[in-house]
Amino acid sequence: MVNQDVSSKFRNLGHILSKKTLKPRLTVNEYASGILNGDRIILAKAISLVESNLQADREQASQLIEEIIDKAGQAIRIGITGVPGVGKSTFIEALGKHVTNQKKKIAVLTIDPSSQLTRGSILGDKTRMDELSKNELAFIRPSASGIALGGVSSSTREAMILCEAAGYEVIIIETVGVGQSEVTVKGMVDFFLLLMLAGAGDELQGIKKGIMEMADAVVITKADGDNVKHASEAQADYQQALHLLPPKASGWKPQVLTCSSFTKKGVPEVWDAILKFKHHTQASGFFTENRLNQQAIWLQEYFQRLLQVDFQRFAGLPVEMKYLQKMIIDKKMSVHEAGNKLLASYHAAIKHL
Repeated sequence: MVNQDVSSKFRNLGHILSKKTLKPRLTVNEYASGILNGDRIILAKAISLVESNLQADREQASQLIEEIIDKAGQAIRIGITGVPGVGKSTFIEALGKHVTNQKKKIAVLTIDPSSQLTRGSILGDKTRMDELSKNELAFIRPSASGIALGGVSSSTREAMILCEAAGYEVIIIETVGVGQSEVTVKGMVDFFLLLMLAGAGDELQGIKKGIMEMADAVVITKADGDNVKHASEAQADYQQALHLLPPKASGWKPQVLTCSSFTKKGVPEVWDAILKFKHHTQASGFFTENRLNQQAIWLQEYFQRLLQVDFQRFAGLPVEMKYLQKMIIDKKMSVHEAGNKLLASYHAAIKHL
């Protein structure tokens, strides 16, 4: 009897504590107000909201984007990519400090690869930009790529809109860094920057199409110490390769620069190139036209995401998918046949709503 009374008291105490510690859900107006006032804590919460797959969160996230989207669009959007080991985080910190020294606000959205087994991610970029993360003019947000392809996450566009509405004048998207498959980020930024290493056996790859022809600038990193000579040679090789590629629709001629994130030499020149690109494309009208085309691309990507989420709400379909997968593994059904069956089941589920 005593044990039951004690147990009951602990349950009641736990209920009281949970009620006191449970924070009320922010409203769309509270999110919007906090973001427009530059509240970094609310901005971080808002990005978590747009990354959520919960139905209630997705609905609120859509309302929030509609509420603040008119306040976005004023920043210069920069995509930065490069193979692992090229020094993306170190370079971004150096560039970020140069930008904040000019009293400009910068937001860095870093994308870390997710495990295909656990969907987990290390999200270590913020620790690699320790000095910049302490700067009041900077905001760094790591996100997991999840199942999204192209070196970004499925909510990178929304996160970028939120940061712009919060008053950040420069938005940097640091991609996963997996090579030539990173094309999605090109469709959401104004300036696409490719970081390369000298003497890594990639110079002859410069003539190939793909990620090279998308770059608005190529920066040879780690151009310091004994590597200065190799960086200069690589710069000449890449510049020659770029001349062989078709002219860009923007009319911009991509530059090849060298840079040392350690000595900071070359960092101001990279920022100057970005500003020159912005001025050039704004004067020609390409800047605005490109932004409008990106809106159309965003529609396609967002609709595909909605279809994926919609599929999950029919409880029987994931079960059927597992059954069909087993049929394929057991060689009792082809992939095409199984796919068509699953699509038919999806259509039938929609009709019964």
